[in-house]
Amino acid sequence: MQVTETAAAGLKREYRVVVPATDLEARVNERLDDLKGRVQLRGFRPGKVPVEHLKRLYGKSAMAEAIEEMVREANSKIVTDHGFKLATQPKVVLPSEEGAVAGVIEGKSDLAYTVELEIMPPITLTDFKTIKLTRLTAEVSDAEIDQALQTVAEQNKPFVAKAEAGEKGDRVTISFQGTIDGAPFEGGTGEDVPLLLGSGQFIPGFEDHVAGLRAGESATFNVKFPEDYRAAAVAGKEATFAVTVKAVEAPGSVTIDDAFAKTLGLESLAKLRDAIKDSITREHAGRSRLKLKRQLFDQLDERHKFEPPPSMVEQEFNNVWAQTEQELKQQGRTFADEGTTEEKARAEYRGIAERRVRLGLVIAEIGERNNIKVSEEQLKAALMQQVRQFPGQERQIWEYYQKNPDALAALRAPIFEDKVVDFLVELAGVEEKQVSRDELYKDDED
Repeated sequence: MQVTETAAAGLKREYRVVVPATDLEARVNERLDDLKGRVQLRGFRPGKVPVEHLKRLYGKSAMAEAIEEMVREANSKIVTDHGFKLATQPKVVLPSEEGAVAGVIEGKSDLAYTVELEIMPPITLTDFKTIKLTRLTAEVSDAEIDQALQTVAEQNKPFVAKAEAGEKGDRVTISFQGTIDGAPFEGGTGEDVPLLLGSGQFIPGFEDHVAGLRAGESATFNVKFPEDYRAAAVAGKEATFAVTVKAVEAPGSVTIDDAFAKTLGLESLAKLRDAIKDSITREHAGRSRLKLKRQLFDQLDERHKFEPPPSMVEQEFNNVWAQTEQELKQQGRTFADEGTTEEKARAEYRGIAERRVRLGLVIAEIGERNNIKVSEEQLKAALMQQVRQFPGQERQIWEYYQKNPDALAALRAPIFEDKVVDFLVELAGVEEKQVSRDELYKDDED
């Protein structure tokens, strides 16, 4: 086997590989010899089939398998001999001349092909002990607890039946049948659906027609779906709805006391306040970690400047760009509405893609060098959490992840990232800083 480097630019490498026809023939004969002891053909005793007869029957398929095997071995040897880490799978380019491949398969010609590689860049990691971070923390105030308690009370206020027509703030129970051009459409029918008037739960204009109806009354009216409606089949179309109001209920008042707390399964108002405080504390901690993580990633990005593999950047950019275009389409907006141009937006998002890929490689390198792994127990716990989000479909969701390695990898990735972050924060110098709630939740400009 002869291997010659024909091109090297950046992270791209190209090699010409020549495998002599004699090597291929030897590999084919090995396969046929192995087949001779297993194959059963009419007129021949087991193990007594002549090799030439086997070659006539299975020669081409054996040669195809031998070629595939030799190419895989040659590519693997190139990677091993040079100590490469591949960014993508090798791209094999076979000869394009007419009859060239046929000559190889017939055993008349050497196998000559080109293999294109894209390799990972060398990464020199920074001294993590020199990283300085600030962890922002905020105390939970009584005012926050009072506000959250009021929200809980609003969400759990009782509703009492009323004979009058529904108005803003009332809850109505409706049944409806929607049609477009006289034909029903998916999602256009509902039975005994609760609707809080003024909530904007339905498409614009729908609630305006329902308000003013009493229990037992019906109405038929037209409304138009927004142009950016999430269901493309009905977006921008006018629909006719026949609606019947089953019940109208007015909101009652809530007294925030021990009795109210007990309706929520807690012993007293004090216990309810404690539960709310714990919830806000966890929310603050999550926000604090998010900001700390952003600082850490900014410093990692600043300290690790290298060329990321172009194909990985291109793939990440395509994902980001597709999401951006979809969001703009759903919102009915353009790049001009965002104060930019498509050209500038592409440049900005390509920079984002490069940062994401570079940080991903740095995180992976840190994990590999420090033997940071996601245990099977941790992955299983994440999978169970995902499964519980789909009650009644647990088995299907579980089987989906078991059969889709990419989906399972998507579950593993954030766990691995968090473990690396914990490792780095432990080494870095971290200063605690007490701030207000507003400062903790203030969004930084990206």
